[in-house]
Amino acid sequence: MSTEKRKVAILGSTGSIGTQALEVIAQQKEFFQVEVLTAQNNADLLIEQSKLFRPNAVVIGDSEKYQSVKDELWNLDIKVFCGAEALCQVVESTEIDIVLTALVGFAGLQPTLKAIEAGKQIALANKETMVVAGEMVTKLAREKGVNILPVDSEHSAIFQCLAGEWSNPIEKIYLTASGGPFRGKTKDEMFNVTRDQALKHPNWSMGSKITIDSASMMNKGLEVIEAKWLFHLDASQIDIIVHPQSIIHSIVQFQDGSMKAQMGLPDMKLPIQYALGYPKRLQSSFPRFDFASYSQLTFEAPDPEVFPCWPLAFEALKKGGNLSCVLNAANEVAVDLFLKDHIRFVQIPELIEGAMSSVKHIVTPDLSDLLSSDLEAREWVRSNS
Repeated sequence: MSTEKRKVAILGSTGSIGTQALEVIAQQKEFFQVEVLTAQNNADLLIEQSKLFRPNAVVIGDSEKYQSVKDELWNLDIKVFCGAEALCQVVESTEIDIVLTALVGFAGLQPTLKAIEAGKQIALANKETMVVAGEMVTKLAREKGVNILPVDSEHSAIFQCLAGEWSNPIEKIYLTASGGPFRGKTKDEMFNVTRDQALKHPNWSMGSKITIDSASMMNKGLEVIEAKWLFHLDASQIDIIVHPQSIIHSIVQFQDGSMKAQMGLPDMKLPIQYALGYPKRLQSSFPRFDFASYSQLTFEAPDPEVFPCWPLAFEALKKGGNLSCVLNAANEVAVDLFLKDHIRFVQIPELIEGAMSSVKHIVTPDLSDLLSSDLEAREWVRSNS
């Protein structure tokens, strides 16, 4: 890695991934410099981060909070912009070396495409970008010579296992799942699941949306679709295995039957740092895994009856077209409705399946088709909840 500091744009700096990325950068000041920070609503934290890291520019999504951010930062020579269009424009800055896309949901797609068009390296923490438009994103990245470096712990693990193996065909990958807070529950026991129960993840500290996705195992379904595009795989080459300890983050099996796994304590700062610093592994003070503290590492198959979301993702992957976009949009709205106590937990997969059956299937969608499919799926879920 060059001794010149790598200039980083963090899209979604006030969320779980964004805040942890800034912790990494604070510990690795000799390697990284914050160039851009963005947030949708959390103006107070964005202001605090900006005063600490002194980026060249910030973007606040909520127009009502633009003036307060601008007033706080005007004397620090920090440019302040507002809105989705500004977000797409700021990633094109010639000063940016790498863009960490840590936005939640579909909102990450268009700024990621703009960053790729501008030739920026991408550290991808927004799995929905690949779920919605994986073929489009990977094609554009190849054309522009852009690396997409995965930040999700599972995809980072696969990426790390493939280092030095690029010419060796993959037979299968295993995406590990903790099983979330409802591992071992029966289908009947899931009926009365509460919001607070679903938000209590046993191993990881994450934002509310991805925590609910973990509880429903939809996060694993989305990761399956993302893995297909990141690593050029068929659905038959991807499997899910429940690993409650979250020490093995994923596994690659090669055509000779040999398997490689990436291991470590469940800490998102490690894959964040690996992506930002790639190809160099930077020294860190992260806690180390102690074998003596783990007498067993266990594995089990996920139950499709108790967790019907991940089979829906495999269905969307196999049928292709705009169906993954519909799945993602329906899930985003259903999760939001659950977090607001408007629906039961078990209704999340029911609404997703309904949207997948109701929105017209488009075999070869363009960007406008994906945008309209996203809106249609969201409206269907809201109308039928």
